Amino acid sequence: MSEVTMEQLVSLCKRRGFVYQSSEIYGGLSGAWDYGPMGVELKNRIRDYWWKEMTQIQEHIVGLDAAIMMHPKVWEASGHVENFTDPLVDCRQCKSRFRADQIDLEAACPVCGTKGSFTEPRDFNLMFSTHLGSVKDSGSVVYLRPETAQGIFVNFKNVLQTSRVKIPFGIAQVGKAFRNEVTTKSFIFRTCEFEQLEMQFFVKPGEDERWFEYWKQARIDYYRKLGIRSDRLKFKEHGSDELAHYAKAAFDIEYHFPMGWQELEGIHSRTDFDLGRHQEYSGKDLTYLDPETRERYVPYVVETSAGLTRTVLMVLSDAYEEEQLEGGDSRTVMRFHPAVAPITVGIFPLVKKDGLADLAKTIERRLREKYQVFYDQSGAIGRRYRRMDEVGTPFGITVDYQTKEDDTVTLRFRDSMEQRRVSIHQLEEIIDGEIRSYRRES
Repeated sequence: MSEVTMEQLVSLCKRRGFVYQSSEIYGGLSGAWDYGPMGVELKNRIRDYWWKEMTQIQEHIVGLDAAIMMHPKVWEASGHVENFTDPLVDCRQCKSRFRADQIDLEAACPVCGTKGSFTEPRDFNLMFSTHLGSVKDSGSVVYLRPETAQGIFVNFKNVLQTSRVKIPFGIAQVGKAFRNEVTTKSFIFRTCEFEQLEMQFFVKPGEDERWFEYWKQARIDYYRKLGIRSDRLKFKEHGSDELAHYAKAAFDIEYHFPMGWQELEGIHSRTDFDLGRHQEYSGKDLTYLDPETRERYVPYVVETSAGLTRTVLMVLSDAYEEEQLEGGDSRTVMRFHPAVAPITVGIFPLVKKDGLADLAKTIERRLREKYQVFYDQSGAIGRRYRRMDEVGTPFGITVDYQTKEDDTVTLRFRDSMEQRRVSIHQLEEIIDGEIRSYRRES
């Protein structure tokens, strides 16, 4: 199986309505992307799949949706004002800007070719700032959050008091974050505006190493459950010189994207850094009182942090396949897990006449209550199947003349292209069973 290129992915995403360039009619905006009809369904389903995995299935994790704009003191306490920077250099000749750690300062500028043209490195804060209120002055400055985690930490006591949770417990959040990246690249992999899937798990000091190992395994198992091929996933440990200012230990789950191995999700042991700092800066008590031992302490935190939009790119990359068929034919197929596919079921009358379209519409209305469905009566049936394969629709239902006689339809399966004759009344049962038992073949 040949690996997908970024050019193939970008082409399919535009052609089939997954991702568009933002503001395209005005020439586009670098590093900004819009999600089309297929893309928004895929993104929302991945989000919901993660949310179910982290809150519904997990007994001791609750949810939160914190505000994007927070008190500026939050970012002082978290260390972002001081530490959230990249070293930058400019080319004096062409004015191009680069990250100093990603370029040889003695080499020629990769844009204009001038040697010895780089300025001295200087720190560049990655947070977007704006103003809150009618007067624009230093007292009105706020930041667009660069991560969702701090909204969880500052709400630790609120959640503790209102949800009656006990340590160990977690708080999960999905939300937008913003980083003023110097270079945005690789399609939707790195952008200035993105969505995060984060969970902070609060534990007793001394038990953090056990929970760190637990969440490492749980998170890589999640991607396999999502149908991602195991040989494209691996762990990468952060060295002591790579750790963030808050981290005691950290591992990345990396995926083999079209541009190579890159970070997909981070699992971090944050110790008591965050709660301790917010307790210090706010003057509020953020300790936990164990109801059984009466011991009071600042909890340690194990974090799992993934990008939703980066996960979408991974799912697209992993699903894409160009398959050679018998007779010299070929097809492009997106092998999404059925639980996250943008369209679950395609419904096709064999022909428009003789009441077949009416029968197909009746089935469509019934299934639409439960699944995302797409009705298509245009073109040869084989061509309709190919269109559905290319957007990753796992099931196809064809209504033909036999349907009028015995209430059966042809149920087609995307991955195998198998066609099975089934009763109309068994459709939901069969589809639900296939979704529950789905396993991706390598």
